[in-house]
Amino acid sequence: LNCWENWMPLARSALYAQGEDLHIALWPGNVRNTTDISRFIAQESRSYVLSVCGLMYPDNIPEDVPFADLIKENAPLWLANGGTCIVSPDGSWILEPVVHKEGLFTATIDHKEVRKERQNFDLAGHYSRPDVLKLHVNRKRQSTVEFED
Repeated sequence: LNCWENWMPLARSALYAQGEDLHIALWPGNVRNTTDISRFIAQESRSYVLSVCGLMYPDNIPEDVPFADLIKENAPLWLANGGTCIVSPDGSWILEPVVHKEGLFTATIDHKEVRKERQNFDLAGHYSRPDVLKLHVNRKRQSTVEFED
């Protein structure tokens, strides 16, 4: 999911129902966006979570942006400080949030950990309560225009 979509419970539930074992969360880039929600998603879904975040410095603002000089003059050192991280299905850090640093970060994950955690709690499986709750997902291609004859 992208950015704030990661905070949307129904969007996450739709992914869980499809058997998601590795959740990829893309963020513009601030550790404040990734620290809590990444661990929460891992614990809620009992899956791995990879949160990928960007960095942005004032110098990244192109000169042709209106008021670029004023923005740069008043901007903090980091407009987006990163926060890329990897979380295990039990909510523990595999890679703690990385801030103020560009790089390629890797880790080895063990898929058995997903099954182990879901043995205890599987919200799209034995804890899903289909007798009470149901999410309907419309997978049809959407359009801004609909023609009727």
